[in-house]
Amino acid sequence: MLTHIRPVAALTGALVLAASLTACGGSSAASDEKVVTVYSADGLKGEAGDGWYDKVFADFEKQTGIKVEYVEGGSGEMVQRALREKSNTQADVLVTLPPFIQQAGSKGLLQAYAPQGSDRVDGADKAPDGTWTSIVNNYFGFIHNKKELPTAPKSWEELLDSRYKDRLQYSTPGVAGDGTAVLIKAMHDFGGREPAMEYLKKLQANNVGPSSSTSKLAPKVDKGELLVANGDVQMNFAQSKSMPNLGIWFPAKGDGKPTTFALPYAAGLVNKAPHAENGKKLLDFLLSEGAQREVSAVGGGFPARKDVKPTDANALALGKLLEGVEVFEPDWADIDENLTAYVDAWKSATGS
Repeated sequence: MLTHIRPVAALTGALVLAASLTACGGSSAASDEKVVTVYSADGLKGEAGDGWYDKVFADFEKQTGIKVEYVEGGSGEMVQRALREKSNTQADVLVTLPPFIQQAGSKGLLQAYAPQGSDRVDGADKAPDGTWTSIVNNYFGFIHNKKELPTAPKSWEELLDSRYKDRLQYSTPGVAGDGTAVLIKAMHDFGGREPAMEYLKKLQANNVGPSSSTSKLAPKVDKGELLVANGDVQMNFAQSKSMPNLGIWFPAKGDGKPTTFALPYAAGLVNKAPHAENGKKLLDFLLSEGAQREVSAVGGGFPARKDVKPTDANALALGKLLEGVEVFEPDWADIDENLTAYVDAWKSATGS
């Protein structure tokens, strides 16, 4: 069993507003408001209001009197929205997956802030310049329908079988964090961009088509509309509580070992945030020991703080999922620099 669980995420196309966004970026009136606006990749808010965000946001509002206004979308989608609003900033806190959190930093969307407790987060799971810190660790994975497909596929190659035609789907690279993760894992497992694209070109014959949301694929798998889809451990583990047919698995290349990599939900304070002080308070709260202890028990994820080692039933089950799975570390600097080229290569290979 893994003795040190290293980080991880996912996305929806629909935007969710907990309240209307009325604050004008940078105004003195706005800075006094008891509100904080969060732009986030999906996965941490529960389908039935029972997710980690639901719990910690409610606790934060009760403790501070600061209302959380929440906007949800794909990782790339949230970064692009924040970028469009750069001259009139609306968000205070941005939560997204790699490589989009690095992209947000390189585009000047984030300002340096080290939340309380960030000194307990592994150095690889936070920005060297202090612009973002992981708040929930997670891993990329796939899901299958346990009723119609009791034994999960073992390899990428099995997914090329005709039984998966129109019964397989993965979210869109460049838009969804977990969709982008499909590219990253394929390039690692197949040994480079070209062989990965050759494989994904073949896989396209079975693929239903694009999806801006990873989280919306799980209900389709649970109902049997799809046999296989991509996802991530935290989100799918949490969804499996209300979707009993979901099984989590990790593809291997050929007869090799199954692999995965860490995809942490990383949070940063938005540059020129209209409610920056409230944003700092929320980031502190998300990394507090109490909130981190609920990451597994409530959210089905892995704590970002190294000193928080939960022993609840979820934490033990999550550890077992990763037994025998090889965890590799992507070159995030390379991916940040070449993401557009990789996504363009995928579009060309698949005709997307």
